[in-house]
Amino acid sequence: MSQQMCWISKSSGDDDKILYLQEAPGKPWRPYTAFPKYSVPDYPIPRGSKGWATYQKLRKAGWTLVPSARANEFGGSVYAESSYTQQ
Repeated sequence: MSQQMCWISKSSGDDDKILYLQEAPGKPWRPYTAFPKYSVPDYPIPRGSKGWATYQKLRKAGWTLVPSARANEFGGSVYAESSYTQQ
């Protein structure tokens, strides 16, 4: 199984990034909040990275981090989820 993660900006020109996940090649990239079976609560740090705690958990579980610029090269589109909520 080729489970991958990447950091994608909330909007163009924005430095704040959110962790996106891809469960398998060809599936769309979706925010970590769309995967309750994988995500864990964010650390209570003001302006902290959204998804950092989930990233740490999944990295230990063998997920691969890929550069954001290369995310589309892996055959998946980015799914922009409008229901993203601050935790």
